[in-house]
Amino acid sequence: MNYAQLLFPDFSLILCGYLICRYTALGRPVWQQVESLVYYFLFPVLLFHSIVRRPLEFEAASGLVAAGLLTGLATIALAYALPWLPWVGRHIERREHAASAQVAFRFNSFIALTLAERIGGAPGVQLVSVLIGMCVPMFNVAAVWPMARHAQRGLAHELLRNPLIIATACGLSANLAGFVMPQWLEPTVSRIGGASLALGLMAAGSGMHFGSLARAKMLAAALLAIRHLIAPLVAFALARAFALSPMHAMVLLMFSALPTASSCYVLATRMGYDGSYVAGLVTLSTLMGMLSLPFALGLGR
Repeated sequence: MNYAQLLFPDFSLILCGYLICRYTALGRPVWQQVESLVYYFLFPVLLFHSIVRRPLEFEAASGLVAAGLLTGLATIALAYALPWLPWVGRHIERREHAASAQVAFRFNSFIALTLAERIGGAPGVQLVSVLIGMCVPMFNVAAVWPMARHAQRGLAHELLRNPLIIATACGLSANLAGFVMPQWLEPTVSRIGGASLALGLMAAGSGMHFGSLARAKMLAAALLAIRHLIAPLVAFALARAFALSPMHAMVLLMFSALPTASSCYVLATRMGYDGSYVAGLVTLSTLMGMLSLPFALGLGR
């Protein structure tokens, strides 16, 4: 499987956003409005649709779900712990850590669904949909918490008004209630989801400044190591511990090595943090996915 070919569209959209913002009349004021559109409308529609698209069969994938949640909790704990680790914590600025910790555990759901279809067909997509439905709420809450805490905002207030968390909660509720997207509405919602991914990645490129990565190299290296090295190793150990079937193990390993979510940038920016640093991490994570995905899937052979 050609992972470079799979990830190239994401990387090229980030590059397009960077070049358009830097070298055309469509500068930052334009992209700030795009970020608001993506954050408050396009991404929530994508999340809701991805969760309600197929019924979530939790019982059939209980071992996979448990291993996925534990992998997520492990990466969240490691990301949160970085400022207190010896030799690492003293090089980390707390505000930058609050905005970028999410990079270590969030994932690109579009790539997850695309790759699952290539690996396992319809059953693979179903399994990944279950993981998305169970893990997205936990990851979104974990992403918002350090930013709300550092900015001294009420966590409950931030969670209740966060459109990504609202969309996830609504999607899970609708799925469990048996809601099916009307066939006449499906094409429109699918196109909105596609627009959210394209514009979200281009917005990340528009806010990118590679110089910002240089001032916090230790933090960047630690977060990307968690995302692309430690997470697959944890997933491999849990796949063995839960005695997952080959298909379930392959899906878990793939899930653990995905590039981070492009919405990391939009979330950080909308909450008043330095989006340029997070945008750089999103770009590097997209590139590193070309290495971590073959590595993770190779562990399951």
